[in-house]
Order: sequence, then C-alpha cells, then structure tokens
Amino acid sequence: MDKPSELVARNFPTAEEEALALTPPSRYGGPESAYRLAFTDEAFLLREELRPVRMQLELLKPEMVQRELHIESTIVIFGSARILSEEQARAALLAAGDDAVALKRAQSQLAMSRYYEEARRFSSLVTQRSPGLEYPIHVVTGGGPGIMEAGNRGAHEVGGRSIGLNIVLPHEQEPNPYITPELCFQFHYFALRKMHFLMRAIALVCFPGGFGTLDELFEVLTLVQTKKVRHRPVLLFGRAFWEKLVNFDHLVESGMIGAQDMELIHFVESAEEAWDVIVRLYGLMPTDSGMGELSVDV
Repeated sequence: MDKPSELVARNFPTAEEEALALTPPSRYGGPESAYRLAFTDEAFLLREELRPVRMQLELLKPEMVQRELHIESTIVIFGSARILSEEQARAALLAAGDDAVALKRAQSQLAMSRYYEEARRFSSLVTQRSPGLEYPIHVVTGGGPGIMEAGNRGAHEVGGRSIGLNIVLPHEQEPNPYITPELCFQFHYFALRKMHFLMRAIALVCFPGGFGTLDELFEVLTLVQTKKVRHRPVLLFGRAFWEKLVNFDHLVESGMIGAQDMELIHFVESAEEAWDVIVRLYGLMPTDSGMGELSVDV
C-alpha cells in the first residue's frame, strides 16, 4: 500500500482542527451566544462551577509537557525573591549614599547576596554534573526573582535546561528571563504548584527566605515526617540564618518533634557541599563526562 499511515490515521478530526475550522453563523457569533464549542468558550471555562476542571488542567499541563521533554528527576531550589545578586547589591550600596536607613538596608542586601551567588553556583554544578548521571537531574524554581532567578540563571549559564513554576500574584508574577521557555509554567492554584514541586523532586534545597519559603519548607518536612511522600533530603543553606530563625533544638527538647526528625535536615554552606550531600545520600555514580570543572564565572 502506498500510504501505510492510512492504517493508523485518525477517523475523527482533532479538537484543535475543529476549533480552527469552525465559523459560527453570524447570528450566533456574539459574546452573549452559547453556540461556541465548550472547550473554546473562555467565559464558560472560567465559571465558578468549572473550578474542578481548571484544577485538573493545571495538574495535567505541566505533567504532560515534562513527560514529553523527558524530565524525570528534579532538585527544587527555594528562597527569597528579595535577595539580590552581588552586582545589584553593590549598585544599591553605592546608590545609598549618606542615607543611614538606605545604607543599612544596602549593607544587609550585600551580605545576603552571597546566597544568590551560591544558588547560582549550585544550579550550574547540578546542571553540569547531570549529563553524566543515569537519570539527568534538572533544577526547578518558583520562576520569580531573587533566589529563584539565581537557580534558573545558573543552569542557563552553562547551557542547560531548567524549570520555572510561576504563579499569578499581585506582584512578582513576571517570570525571570533564565527559565527554559518550554519549561516555564504559570499557575493559579498554589496547591497544584506545590504538588508539581514535589512530583519529581529528589531533594529540596532551601535558601534564606520569608513566609513563602517557610511555608514550602515546613510543608515538605511535614509530608516527609508523616510519610505522605517518600523520604528526600532537605538542605538548608546557611546554618546561622536558619538556627536563628527556627529553634530546632527547642522543638526536640519540648517534645514537639522527635530527635530523629532532625535527620531530615542537612545544613550546608556552599554549592559543592550541597552537591556532595546529594551524591552521598543517593549513591550517584557519574561518568567522566559529567565530572568536569565548574566553569561558570560567578
């Protein structure tokens, strides 16, 4: 047969083909008309009763795209959207001039900028080591500025792919420019975004942050502690910051958590130390091709 593909050709047009080909009668083409196809009717899809459908779509879209692009294992990088790069922090320090309040804030920003640079270095390190592993690992962030930008930037600078799970907010909703475009997603529902953070994660790497970072950190710790998800390491960058913010010893001593729960947490100070923890815990055996020197200039 000249066209063997005819044996497996579709018998019905696709939804996309019908949506593109359909020309509604002029009498029923207005915005008040109910004639349009349900799956092309935005007003219908945005109705309150359609929330379960929208949630399903928000679960399915990132899942299907990542499967198609062979994303199987990820490392999640969390942290403050307010932490600046060293370059930005130094510029802010110069701009502060003699303003005591602005100067103090700029000095704090410069001190915290080391976490931006470590997140950037860590992401570069993961991305460079990844091709030498049996199952490549991709960095995923919340897609915004600060530490999230640093995570995507580090992967981008060494020619790798990374994922951004952005969310619609009154502010900070513009995705940073370093996310791989086909892996840049936008969410409406926080719960589904959090679920996608964990679906492929082999580790959570948490940098200093505020309410959002703490929310994500403690949710993961709770899920692992209660065995709702499989055990995965939680790495906290900057022991001094975290131990000042959260009195973990008090939680143990007061019986609010067990001493064994502290084994879920690993304090690290550098990109190399963080990667070594993951390599050791998972017994990763990279090939020579994945063990080149970290070449990105940060």
